[in-house]
Amino acid sequence: MLSYLIRRLLLAALTLLLVSFAVYALIRNMPGTPLTINMAEADPSKRISKEEEQRLMRTYGLDKPWYIGYFVWLNKVRKFDLGYSMFEKEPVARSIAKRIGPTLLLSGTSLFLAYFLAVPLGLYFSGRSGKLDERALSLSMYMLYSLPSFVAALMLLTLFYQKLRDTAWELPLQGMVSSGYTEMSWTSGLIDVLRHLILPLACFTYGGLAYDSRFIKANMEEALRQDYVRTARAKGAGYWRIIVVHAFRNTLIPFVTLLGLSLPALLSGAVILEGIFGWPGMGQLFFQSVGRRDYDEIMGLTLMFTTLTLLGQLLADILYAFVDPRVTYR
Repeated sequence: MLSYLIRRLLLAALTLLLVSFAVYALIRNMPGTPLTINMAEADPSKRISKEEEQRLMRTYGLDKPWYIGYFVWLNKVRKFDLGYSMFEKEPVARSIAKRIGPTLLLSGTSLFLAYFLAVPLGLYFSGRSGKLDERALSLSMYMLYSLPSFVAALMLLTLFYQKLRDTAWELPLQGMVSSGYTEMSWTSGLIDVLRHLILPLACFTYGGLAYDSRFIKANMEEALRQDYVRTARAKGAGYWRIIVVHAFRNTLIPFVTLLGLSLPALLSGAVILEGIFGWPGMGQLFFQSVGRRDYDEIMGLTLMFTTLTLLGQLLADILYAFVDPRVTYR
């Protein structure tokens, strides 16, 4: 196992290096720079001179070719320095840290709900396979999975703004907290955050719930055709005992793999949904940083997302070996 982990970590380091190099090359060759974007948004009467612009270019290393700029950035990362955000006016690490809480609140709750509800739903689908209620629920899951989350978000915003506004069912449409949040008591503040969370959480969760429940059902149907299930039936085991105890345990292998691959979603957020709901998370920060050509911030986020993806894949492989003793890594 140790030699396998060393090989995987070396491969992950090489992958991380290649991904960061490719992303840096792409963003440095996009039209515009942080300075030109900033000047385009500034008051024309407050434009900086050409000499000042060149001085800022030298200060931020934008006067160097992109391939040299990459190695300058890589050297800073080697010292655990992700750089400085030109627009947030603070270190990139601090800018990212401020967004981790909102993102974890949304994506972590969504991931928990999706798996918490998908397991009993998947088992129910397996136990009622072919019945009218199972077909109706399965059709509903297919329809939910095929509905883009941003379309559902726009539909919910329209519903709550036009139809449910100023009613008992009214919910906040934007942001994470209300304007008077700092003056609220602890209980009122918690309720306020939860009310803001409902709509984006619904849009984040339903797609994963639909996919995960169908994923469990498909693996359960394969497990129910195995010999050990027929043996359990011959011994007189009850139907639901076979479903839950015997078959489900053997579907944990692909399920654990899926769980490990979900790790990057905890911090990556969703660019479109966070933008629609004004949720101050990682997805919105990434979208803003690309639009502003904030190179250090883009690279810091890319580094974090890529690392999480590689760790998620490694975790899935390790959990695979723990769940199935037949799997060994050398």
